[in-house]
Amino acid sequence: MKLPASLLDTLRTTFGPQGCFTDEAQRIAYAYDNSRHNAMPDAVVFAQEHMQIQALVQACREHRVPVIARGRGTNTTGATVPVEGGVVVSFERMNRILRIDPDNRLAVVEPGVLNGDLQRALAPHGFFWPPDPTSSPWCSVGGNLACNAAGPRTVKYGSPRENTLGLKAVAGTGEGFRCGTYTSKGATGYDLTRLLIGSEGTLALITEATLKLTPKPSGLRTLRATYHDVGSAAHAVARIMAQPVTPCALEFIDDVALKLAHDHGGEDVPLAGAMLMIEVDGEPDTLPSAVDAVSRAAQGEGLQELRVAQSSGETQSLWSARKALSPAQRTISPNKINEDVVVPVSHLPQLVEGIRQLSKKHDVLIVTFGHAGNGNLHVNLLPRDDAERERAHACLADVFALVISLEGTLSGEHGIGLVKRPFMPLALQESTLNLMRSVKAAFDPYGILNPGKLLP
Repeated sequence: MKLPASLLDTLRTTFGPQGCFTDEAQRIAYAYDNSRHNAMPDAVVFAQEHMQIQALVQACREHRVPVIARGRGTNTTGATVPVEGGVVVSFERMNRILRIDPDNRLAVVEPGVLNGDLQRALAPHGFFWPPDPTSSPWCSVGGNLACNAAGPRTVKYGSPRENTLGLKAVAGTGEGFRCGTYTSKGATGYDLTRLLIGSEGTLALITEATLKLTPKPSGLRTLRATYHDVGSAAHAVARIMAQPVTPCALEFIDDVALKLAHDHGGEDVPLAGAMLMIEVDGEPDTLPSAVDAVSRAAQGEGLQELRVAQSSGETQSLWSARKALSPAQRTISPNKINEDVVVPVSHLPQLVEGIRQLSKKHDVLIVTFGHAGNGNLHVNLLPRDDAERERAHACLADVFALVISLEGTLSGEHGIGLVKRPFMPLALQESTLNLMRSVKAAFDPYGILNPGKLLP
C-alpha cells in the first residue's frame, strides 16, 4: 500500500530523520525473518521510547495501516513478516537495562535488550533470567516475550510467562497501559501479563518488561547417556522426570541427528540409537546426590553408556553433538523445516516412533532433537529438492495431527506466526478460537497489529 502523506509526516516528526525510512534498501532488510518468508513493508521506524509507540499506533489506527513489531528477526514462523505491508517498528535501539534490583529479585528492561547482554549484566549480581533460547546471543527480550521463547532451562525454571512480573505496553487502540506487578505474588484482576506474552504482537506492543530473576546456582554437572534405540531414550526421559530431582536441561537427540553430527563434528560425537544430554545444577554439597538420583533414573533397558563430565573441557566435549547439529543440517538442506511440537512427557515414546513412521511414509529425512524434559521436540524435516519439499509439507500436516492425537500442541517456544496459522483449528476448538478473536478485538479493534498472524 502507499502510505498517506499525512501519516508519513507524522512518522518523520515522531521518529526523526534517522528513525524513519522508506527507501527500498532499508525496507528490504526488514521484510523477512529467520523463517525465510518475506513481504515488503511500506516504512520502517526505529523506536527509542514509549511515547513514540503511542504516537505511532494512534496515527496508524487513524489511517488503518498495519503495525508490525520486530526484535532481531530470529523467529522461525514468519511472525515478524509484514504480509499486508504497513509500518515495521524495530525495537533494536530501545535496548536499555533500566534497573537491576537484586533485593527484590527483578530487573526492568526495554524490549530491545539482547538476552545474552542481559545475562552478562545480571551475572555480577549472582542472578540470571531463566529463558535461554539457542539464539540468546542475538535475540531480544521483547522477541522472547512475544513468542514465549524459552530454551533448555525451561524444564526446571519455566518459560517467560513464569519469569515475568509485569509489562508496559501500547494496545491497538493507541492507549498505553501497565499490567502485572513488581511483587512475586499478586491477585489483582485479570492476568494480562501472561496474556500478552506469546501473543506475537497481535494485542499490544511491549515497551518495557519487569522480569523475575533467579539466583544463579554455584554448581553444575553434565551427564551424557546413549541408548540402543530412541524408544529406550524416550522411556528414560519419563523416568528422569518422574523422580524428585529436576534437571536444569534434558535434551534428546535421535540416531539420525547423531549420525549427521558425527559426520560433521567428528569422533567426539557418539554413534548410538539415541542420546540424552542432562544437566543438574545446585550447590556443591547437594550436587552429588542429585547426580546420583538422575543417573539411577537414566539407567534401564537399552542404556549403552552413561558418562558424567569431570571438568569443563569434558563438559564441552559431551555437548559437541548438540553444537554440531545446526551446521550439519544446513549442509544437507538449506530449506530445512524446523518445528517445535510438544506432547506430555509420558507420550514421548509414541511421538518419536510416530515421527519415524511418517519419515518412511513420506520418504523425507527427519531429524528429531530438543527439550525432552518438558516434551518439547524440534522436528526438522530436511528436503533436498522440489519433490522432497512437496512431500515434506504433506508430512508436516501428518506430524501435527500425530501431536494433537497424543494430547500435545503445535508449539512450545517458536510460536504460531504465519507458518502454523492454518493448523490452529487442529489444536483448538472453534469456540476457543472465537473467544481469542474477541480478546483480539478488545485490544485491537481495527486489526492493525501484526495482521495475518496467529489466529486463522
